Amino acid sequence: MNILFVNACVREGSRTKRLADHLLVSMEGDITEVCLENERIQPLDRESLARRDALVSNGELDDSMLRYARQFAEADAIVIAAPYWDLAFPALLKIYLEAVTVSGVTFCYSEDGTPKSLCKAKKLIYVTTAGGPIFADFGYSYVRTMAEGFFGIEETVCFKAENLDVIGMDTENILRETEGEIDKYIGR
Repeated sequence: MNILFVNACVREGSRTKRLADHLLVSMEGDITEVCLENERIQPLDRESLARRDALVSNGELDDSMLRYARQFAEADAIVIAAPYWDLAFPALLKIYLEAVTVSGVTFCYSEDGTPKSLCKAKKLIYVTTAGGPIFADFGYSYVRTMAEGFFGIEETVCFKAENLDVIGMDTENILRETEGEIDKYIGR
């Protein structure tokens, strides 16, 4: 199995990364990590969007500009680790999702205009942590909607540990409980 690990964790000692690592050691297959902090992916602008559209129109899908989309489309399973920031996730993840959402590579439109998947993945696992409560999760809900609506990923799951910075909370216990949820899901 080809597992794509999209790492949007930027802090040293990231608790989100800890949970993702706990999950990944249980998954069987080859893991390819895309550490977004190191990739320096840029958001699309007029020039880069025109270039991308031209590449797709000309069938030049092997161009390096489309490498993230090709990699995403070829993965059998996808794990995304992203801390809960500002009711969602770091902007780096949004830019990455923009880079992988390419008509003709990860999806196409049917005759009636409905997105149709070109991705192999059947499972996407989203891992997140928050210092406080996650009361409006526009991050996972956005990723789930993209996964199901554009990429045809049948199973999306979210593991979250919240309230980690709330005074009086047992942070280590919260993280261990979430690791236990991961273990139960994996069947460990």
